[in-house]
Amino acid sequence: MDASRNATLAGLLAILLWSSLALLTVATDGLPPFQVLAIAFAVAGALGLVRAGLRGKTGWSELRQPVSALALSTGALFGYHALYFVALKRAPAVEANLLNYLWPLLIVVFAGFLPGVRIRPLQWIGTGLGLAAAILLVTGGQRLAVSASHLPGYLAAITAAVVWAAYSVLNRRHAQVPSAAITVACVGVAVLGALAHLAIETPVVPTPLQWGALLLMGIGPTGAAFWLWDTGTKRGDIALLGSLSYLAPLLSTALLVLSGRVQPHPVQAMALALLLAGAWLSTRSRRQG
Repeated sequence: MDASRNATLAGLLAILLWSSLALLTVATDGLPPFQVLAIAFAVAGALGLVRAGLRGKTGWSELRQPVSALALSTGALFGYHALYFVALKRAPAVEANLLNYLWPLLIVVFAGFLPGVRIRPLQWIGTGLGLAAAILLVTGGQRLAVSASHLPGYLAAITAAVVWAAYSVLNRRHAQVPSAAITVACVGVAVLGALAHLAIETPVVPTPLQWGALLLMGIGPTGAAFWLWDTGTKRGDIALLGSLSYLAPLLSTALLVLSGRVQPHPVQAMALALLLAGAWLSTRSRRQG
């Protein structure tokens, strides 16, 4: 039980790190998205390789993994980000982000198919409140203007959510693979991102501030966060992590407000109340279980 709880805490820490991604992404404004992806994951992969080198044979052995595990992690990390970028290009950001934030709910749905996992009524309610909070944050309480012309973008956003939720649940099948092995996937994503960047984008030289943001991104939300998420999804309470994942958009908005990038709004307080209620119900359900 202690091991499961520690792994769940690791997954929660990953969610907290992801909340800084929006602020760091704003700092890289002006850089092509696949260039940002390639550099950030290159930083993450390089740090992982340095760690392996410092640990010697033990460190290098931790990078070994079945081809199926490597294909799953690399395909999911690159596929999710690529689809999300397509969604932002083919649909308005509000609708794209709203559809993308279906992934925490989908994790809870998919987790219900895992052997030995039971989703309790309170957990469903808590996850629903988290989704409602995300809708309020993304839309600002305004009505959405859905257009058929943006259908490709909507489909890309939904597919991205499905890819990430499916990866998070299927990753359980490779629980024997050390989380350090995610380093190889980060290197693979960096290579794929660089190829996509060179194929469809024009390189831009980052400013010193942008380099700093890229380094922090590689260390945190695209580096350590995926390591921690790997631990949480393999050995923690995956359904609870799905419910608590709605903390990411809330904390992300809070950081943007504190940095002056976004103006505070009463809707944000309503979303906070919903999210806290949802998190309380989800964790209460786990304790009752």
